[in-house]
Amino acid sequence: MHVFWTALMFFTRIPVPASLPYSSQLLNRALRFFPLVGMLVGAVGAGALWLALLVFPPPLALLLSMGATILVTGAFHEDGFADFCDGYGGGTSTDRILEIMKDSRLGTYGTIGLLGMLAAKYTALASLPPPALYLLLVAAHTLSRFVPVVLVRTTPYIREDALSKSKPIGNEVSVPSLLVAACCTVPPLLLLPWRLTAAMLAVSAVVLFLFRRYILKRTGGYSGDVLGALQQLCELGLYLVAVALLRQG
Repeated sequence: MHVFWTALMFFTRIPVPASLPYSSQLLNRALRFFPLVGMLVGAVGAGALWLALLVFPPPLALLLSMGATILVTGAFHEDGFADFCDGYGGGTSTDRILEIMKDSRLGTYGTIGLLGMLAAKYTALASLPPPALYLLLVAAHTLSRFVPVVLVRTTPYIREDALSKSKPIGNEVSVPSLLVAACCTVPPLLLLPWRLTAAMLAVSAVVLFLFRRYILKRTGGYSGDVLGALQQLCELGLYLVAVALLRQG
């Protein structure tokens, strides 16, 4: 339970026991529950959507649902994506990229990237009928958080200095932790149509491959903001493939 509470503490704003101990070992092990935390976040989004639809029209209900997921995570991954855009968009060397990402100010690349990401996710989800969104939200939030776990397992970590504004992150994933994360990812995918599940897995693999190749070429590894950016890109990719398949069927 300490491992799970640690995951909940670092990846959401959900209150955890005040007596929870902290250690780098706990934080590394907490990555195994990253997809499970995503499942909870997706459930919050789906629940907020269901409640909002009782009162508001679908476009407004969807906006409130997205706001609920951002609120429960404290915009943790959106902040990482914005910093990633600023750093990799404006930096020309590894040191400069890391320096920009540590800056608490939001730059042009980050602003454009974040607005574009939120607009793309909203537009994609608004293209689907509300009944199709509930399971999709849970599955996408879950699977998009498994992909960064794979990146941590397979990619070098760029150590950041004490001046970094980022929260501490786990930087080691053991084989048992990877298996636990994979098991946590499976349940919501089993509830989707098999064609959609297969397409979402394929898109996740492609996003991971291309993203990993890009960051290795630019900086030689990942940092905390990079993991947030990967989660956001993967989540958007899953929504896009769902729109492409579900609208055809």
